[in-house]
Amino acid sequence: MKLVTFVVGNGVTHIGAVVEDRIIDLSAARPDADWSSSMLALIESGNEGLDAARETVASSADSRHRLLLEDVKLLAPLPVPAQIRDFSVFPGHIRRAPSGMARIAARRRGDLAALETIRPLEAVPEIYRQQPIYYFTNRFSVVGPGADIPWPRYSKIMDFELEFAAVIGRKGRDIAKEDAAKHIFGYLIYNDFSARDTQNVEMQGMLGPAKGKSFDHGNAMGPWLVTADEVPDPQNLAMSVSVNGEVWAKGNSRDMLHGFADMIAYVSKDETLYSGEIFGSGTMGNGCGLEMDRYLADGDIVTLKVEGLGELSNRVVTPAL
Repeated sequence: MKLVTFVVGNGVTHIGAVVEDRIIDLSAARPDADWSSSMLALIESGNEGLDAARETVASSADSRHRLLLEDVKLLAPLPVPAQIRDFSVFPGHIRRAPSGMARIAARRRGDLAALETIRPLEAVPEIYRQQPIYYFTNRFSVVGPGADIPWPRYSKIMDFELEFAAVIGRKGRDIAKEDAAKHIFGYLIYNDFSARDTQNVEMQGMLGPAKGKSFDHGNAMGPWLVTADEVPDPQNLAMSVSVNGEVWAKGNSRDMLHGFADMIAYVSKDETLYSGEIFGSGTMGNGCGLEMDRYLADGDIVTLKVEGLGELSNRVVTPAL
């Protein structure tokens, strides 16, 4: 199923399932069910809730609970995730992102001559091959498709990141890699908007990104959450990003050094994972302006596409001074 969280005319938030150009309003069709109150409730209900949701979709095909997609406002499928971990597992990004940061630093110093000497890393550092590397970001800053991204006033370099993410469906600890797929509820597209100039400064503190990543509306997700049964091989999905209709980059998730099963097995060592957590894939190679030395401008519309997961568009907007 393709599951959505949306706002109906009275301003109430509902969950639904997308069938062609319509939404089956699961909250309205099953107001008595615990699983229909929110996306997190549905995720936490496990197979029992999913089976009930599928039965509701089948029985509501011609009912008054069918809404046109164009008549509702889609929110992020999971508006407030239980947690967000974002990984870095694409070798192209790992090699090229440091050179992008070096270019920003050189321009900040006024050392334009240094720009001619900056090159990508020749090889992926071994630590990235040994284990999945990740950081935590703000789970309260999530927005959905079509939402504007008001840029933070402290930043002048606006960037996107083409990613997709797995949503944890089952609580677990010390999960074996071969069992990890059982803990994935589904997948969605993820745009990790990044204030690169701010990130460049704070990364010198050796604790990972903070205000370069965590600002209101900084994590865009959607347009829907596709259940895992509809994504047979998440490590073989075509990915692309366009800005104002112009394709900037294409790639495939097969390039990931570590798949989601590796991530789940690694993170769950002596640590409990909970339903509704987000595991971001990290940026596809060339899936951000940092790698291409090409950034966003006020009003630019960024569209991410991932095979089987749809497309996610958002506009960046600079604040009035």
